[in-house]
Amino acid sequence: MARRSTIEKLPEDVRRWLERALTESGFSGYNELESLLREQGYVISKSAIHRYGQKIERRYGAIRAATEAARMLTEGAADDQDARSEAVIALIQTELFESIVQLQEAEEGEVDPKERVALLSKVAKNVATLSRASVNLKKFQSEVRARAQQAASNAGENCP
Repeated sequence: MARRSTIEKLPEDVRRWLERALTESGFSGYNELESLLREQGYVISKSAIHRYGQKIERRYGAIRAATEAARMLTEGAADDQDARSEAVIALIQTELFESIVQLQEAEEGEVDPKERVALLSKVAKNVATLSRASVNLKKFQSEVRARAQQAASNAGENCP
């Protein structure tokens, strides 16, 4: 079985402090964080802190993307170009990406190789479906723009 990361072994309050410190420092200053942890009696390498920082940064990025997608979904504006569908697709893509990252980060022994292949196969099928939906959405948006431009052009011709 794979070894747990040294950061996962930290008490929860120390991990939460580290997450805040990483966020506030813009995911930098690993040497200083290593020193601060050492002063508290925790021996954590800056490489381990960096790996953890990357993981947290990816998670925050996914949260930001999901928040933006949710904002687009709840806008009260007209949806002529199907912006809500685009937001849903973006949200699903973000979720799939995050799942793939977590699967890749799973240490040896955490996920059975057969199960890993099955999961990746399902993801690949879903990505293909999602890609088709995205292409169809882009085509629809292009058609809407073309119709709007044609209507504007026709309206301009009919004005005295």
